[in-house]
Amino acid sequence: GKRKNKQTIRRSMTDPSKHPASFRDPAGFVFQSGGLWYRQVNQIYAENYEYFKSSGLYEQLLEREQIIPHEEINRNITGSPEWYKTILPEQIPFVSYPYEWCFEQLKDAALLILTIMKESMRHGMILKDATPFNIQFISGRPVLIDTLSFEKYNSSQPWVAYKQFVEGFIAPLLISKYHTQNLIGCLQVYPQGIPLSLLGSLLPWKSRFRMNNFLHVFLPNRIARNRNQSSQVAAKFTEQKLKNIVDNLISYTASIHPKRGQLIWEDYYEDSILSQEYFTNKKKIVSDWLREIPCDSILDLGSNTGVFAEMAAAMNKFTLAIDSDAGCINQLYQRIKKNRQKNLLPLVVDIANPSAGIGWSNQEREPFLQRIQVNLVMALALIHHLCIAKNIGMNQLARLLSKICQYLIIEFIPKDDPKVQDMLRNRQDVFPHYSAEEFRRIFSEYFDIVLEQNIAAVGST
Repeated sequence: GKRKNKQTIRRSMTDPSKHPASFRDPAGFVFQSGGLWYRQVNQIYAENYEYFKSSGLYEQLLEREQIIPHEEINRNITGSPEWYKTILPEQIPFVSYPYEWCFEQLKDAALLILTIMKESMRHGMILKDATPFNIQFISGRPVLIDTLSFEKYNSSQPWVAYKQFVEGFIAPLLISKYHTQNLIGCLQVYPQGIPLSLLGSLLPWKSRFRMNNFLHVFLPNRIARNRNQSSQVAAKFTEQKLKNIVDNLISYTASIHPKRGQLIWEDYYEDSILSQEYFTNKKKIVSDWLREIPCDSILDLGSNTGVFAEMAAAMNKFTLAIDSDAGCINQLYQRIKKNRQKNLLPLVVDIANPSAGIGWSNQEREPFLQRIQVNLVMALALIHHLCIAKNIGMNQLARLLSKICQYLIIEFIPKDDPKVQDMLRNRQDVFPHYSAEEFRRIFSEYFDIVLEQNIAAVGST
């Protein structure tokens, strides 16, 4: 057919705006209105929703901080004829996606799903969805955000979300165990979960001799291949069988650990180029500036193991700490859990190749840079990695940073720095303009230089 005039189908910006990822579940959807995110409950889900509230399950999960709190709004904001109820959930400071999580984050999210599953069964309900996209990290811990994921439990039926759980959680965890933690990022390619057929081919032969791997990966894969070769009679399902499966999945998930390996910059603050004097001076300068700059949200680029991100979060500033090294972020997340730090969210993101928009029409999951809304960016000991190791021009970097922040704390590492010399050792030096003077000139086109200070130990700025 002929394409309609765009003006006839474009909605007013003042209308409630449905989230582009919220269209698959007929139970309801997420929408934005007046700068706030709401969730509409449709009439088709009314019975399950009321049972969820009256059974005491919501209160139980809320008390344990395992589900996002909400208040009910008795108003049809969208004007939809399918409307039953509107709920206003607690607003999330930053939406992250599973392919941006480290190993322990994904593992904790998986264990939360299984814990909620067990509690749901005790209240006569079950999780109909088990996707990692239903989890967000809020105040340092995983929280379920999809209030409409529950339905009344039929003990004669198996868990409909079992395969989704295995492919969305177990599969990337196993790949990390046998290969590298950074492969959790493959969930960006397989957002519905890594197919068991692919997973089986990626795991080493010896892995199939572990009982849980065989039961949850190789056996279902074999059954799926043979499904059309012979008639099968469905076995009778019981509540006890499902409890056994969930308990087994909990112990199985808890037993999976990442493959150990050297972090890329594990000794960054212990090398001779970054002496104790340099580190101490740098911490004091950054700390003083953070207290002086009017900001309440920070993005720490290339945070390494998160020393400066933790400093910012300790000042009650919401801080995103990103690094391309999944091992570093994993270490940081474990410290956040141990110290119960609530203002810090660590993510595995490479600023030189940040998460793109994916899903239907490339809009279901927003690009990382479109989700960023911070007052201040810290780019410490980073510029040489981008400009020299990745051949990104200083002008390109300055332009990008000017789009995502109002204030910038950036450190210039000179070319005579030993780390920079390491980068140049086996390649041609094609960076004649990489200098402090050129750095000041370019960044002053995008930012007003308010303060500048040398870090005496190594002379970085």
